[in-house]
Amino acid sequence: MRLSSIIALYPLFWALSFFFVLPFRLRADGQENRVPGQFEGAPPSFSFWRTAKWTTLVAAVLFGLYYANYVYQWLPVQSFNLVPDRVLEGG
Repeated sequence: MRLSSIIALYPLFWALSFFFVLPFRLRADGQENRVPGQFEGAPPSFSFWRTAKWTTLVAAVLFGLYYANYVYQWLPVQSFNLVPDRVLEGG
């Protein structure tokens, strides 16, 4: 895999991982001060940098698995052929 491909794909893994990580590590204990009118289920505080740190870790693991699969071909692309060969041949 070329370096340009890695540079293009890793941010995609990071952005997708951000949405995986976002619901975790948020706590609404009810002990912190709330803004008047704030929904009780909403988290009272949010730390972007803490979420970004965890996102980077998750994205690195997922991209590492993707890259290892690219190198070692654990799941080759041919295993996902969902169209029968006779359809491709026109018969």
